Amino acid sequence: MDTAELRTALRNAGLSQYQAEAYVALLQLGAASATELADACAVPTARIYDVLRDLESKGYIETYEQDSLHARACDPKSVMEDLKSRAVQLDEAAEEIEARWQQPAVDRHMLSIVKRFETVFSRAEEMIREADGEVQLSVTPEQFDELKPALSEAYENGALVKVVLHPERTDDLEALAQREYRGVATEVRHRTLPTPFVAIVDRTGACFAPHDNSVNQYGVLVDDYTLTYVFHWYFQTALWEVWDVVYDAQTGEPPIVYSDIRHFVQDAEPLVRDGNRIVAHIKGYETDGRDPIEFTGEVTDVYYTAVSTPTDTLSFSELAGQVCLTVEADGETYTVGGWGAVLEDVEANRITIESISGTTDG
Repeated sequence: MDTAELRTALRNAGLSQYQAEAYVALLQLGAASATELADACAVPTARIYDVLRDLESKGYIETYEQDSLHARACDPKSVMEDLKSRAVQLDEAAEEIEARWQQPAVDRHMLSIVKRFETVFSRAEEMIREADGEVQLSVTPEQFDELKPALSEAYENGALVKVVLHPERTDDLEALAQREYRGVATEVRHRTLPTPFVAIVDRTGACFAPHDNSVNQYGVLVDDYTLTYVFHWYFQTALWEVWDVVYDAQTGEPPIVYSDIRHFVQDAEPLVRDGNRIVAHIKGYETDGRDPIEFTGEVTDVYYTAVSTPTDTLSFSELAGQVCLTVEADGETYTVGGWGAVLEDVEANRITIESISGTTDG
């Protein structure tokens, strides 16, 4: 560090320009009279006495009388301690600024826009670890590997974990099918197109970031039931419904668990139409009062507002309108809707088929 840089550093540490000039000159002289010091630096003679008094009060120098006012630099130990303390404080301030820039207080906002993908990823990982209902995730294989510990926790908590993988190369399908998903995911699908990072957790939170090739790079953090529903529909229709399954933890034999009423209807409606008896366990909330409710009963009717003729494979988009089940349980009749239900008695967040029996099964 040269002399000019030292003076600049001292000014950054709180000295004025004249104080820094006088102190650096005095370090070189060792000791000097006030007038000698003024001649040796850029401090005007008329100001040198005030400057020396200020430096003495700060502990940088000491003055003494010897025919005239003289000054010498103090042991720099205290000065160095002060400078090092300021350096630590500035370093901590820099770290805090970075932390606050990366991680806004998302718990206080329904919607937060952030600049860094790391903030989105960290928030998603945190939400996934606490999930016990459902996780819907769109990631690259590398991101999936990084999130495996969190996904394993969610799976152990009883959450249904649905993962869409979108590798950079389209020839990785065989490798995807051979990856280990047991105990981490309920179902995994493969999408060949570049895809945003999406995480939707327990119907209350969502994290979104454009794919790496996108022109605009940002992140969206959602902590709101209604806004999360918008991301849920994007995930189901664009990222999930039409893509190939590479892993499914459910065998197709009861118990079969659904987190979405529309997926349940896709499988159950043809069975009910053909006269099969389906017994299902419903878990959710009463739409009037939001009290938790669960019961087991027979699905006696399936209603949906699709205009097309029923087929064996209803698409998700055909079920975009109202979808409702009628369930008889313990002498009571319940109407059951899905996410956001207001017309039915119950909003179901989990439907489990306990048994399926044909009309001739006794």
